[in-house]
Amino acid sequence: MTTEPEHAALAVELAEMRRTVEVGFARVDGRLALLDHRGEQAEEDVDQLTGRIRILEHGRWPLPSIAALTGVSALALAVWQAAGR
Repeated sequence: MTTEPEHAALAVELAEMRRTVEVGFARVDGRLALLDHRGEQAEEDVDQLTGRIRILEHGRWPLPSIAALTGVSALALAVWQAAGR
């Protein structure tokens, strides 16, 4: 049978192990909460940047269309000048 001092030492060690596990869980919970917060911030930043990109894309000039119109206009002018002379 176990003696009283061995039983007390075992109880102390178990209590210390329990405290260590609880502290570890608290640290993990804190880190998970921090990661969750950072993830939410990243999602907000991505949403803001997506909105800004949409605004920039909407406001940009349609350069390929302008280039095509300029080319067609130059061709029409050249044909008109060649036919007039």
